[in-house]
Amino acid sequence: MPTPRQVAREQTLRDIVRIGREQLATTTPAELSLRAVARELGLVSSAVYRYVKDRDALLTLLIVDAYDELGAEVEAAVAASSRRTSVRRLQAAAQAMRSWALREPSRFALLHGTPVPGYAAPPDATVEPGTRVVVALLTVLEDAHRRGDLREVDGSLPRSLRTDLERIRTEYALALPVTNLARALGLWSALVGAVAFEVFGQYGPDTLHDPAAFLDVHVATLAGTVGLPTP
Repeated sequence: MPTPRQVAREQTLRDIVRIGREQLATTTPAELSLRAVARELGLVSSAVYRYVKDRDALLTLLIVDAYDELGAEVEAAVAASSRRTSVRRLQAAAQAMRSWALREPSRFALLHGTPVPGYAAPPDATVEPGTRVVVALLTVLEDAHRRGDLREVDGSLPRSLRTDLERIRTEYALALPVTNLARALGLWSALVGAVAFEVFGQYGPDTLHDPAAFLDVHVATLAGTVGLPTP
């Protein structure tokens, strides 16, 4: 059982993340201020540094928090659509990502917008939460492959890429062929790009009156390139 001191520390860290989120809504990630966090908490600046050593550490907390929340929503959408076709499951994942990004544009921008100058995300803290979305997509494709519903796509791969893909297959215990895995990573990056286009206003004001429908069509098309039968 956690001690009262541990409980208090966890609550303070949650409050720091909450205030950091609020800052992101009105400022850029590069302008995050621990002094402002301290003022909001009613603490002197030196007290906050006992919890978060610098701005980069605050950024990491916010990045992990955003990745975990986004990942959880995509995973829930995939799980809830388990009885649907694989394409519909991918569309459900995409719509969950879109919904979260539209609701949390500043946090989506933190994950997929302009990199913060001078900041390097620590892999030990960010890789696992940062891959939750792609792992959810791969789960759909792996399920389809194991059921025999996924055709193996053709195409030669450079040796360097094949080496990376084989490593990923081993790391995540995938039976998915490496050629399909390559297409799956392309699906992931295309999904991020499509959502970013809408969140950042790149389609323009009058181009798409139903961007959710466009995203479904886009994902269905990409699903065909990955090896799934399309509607």
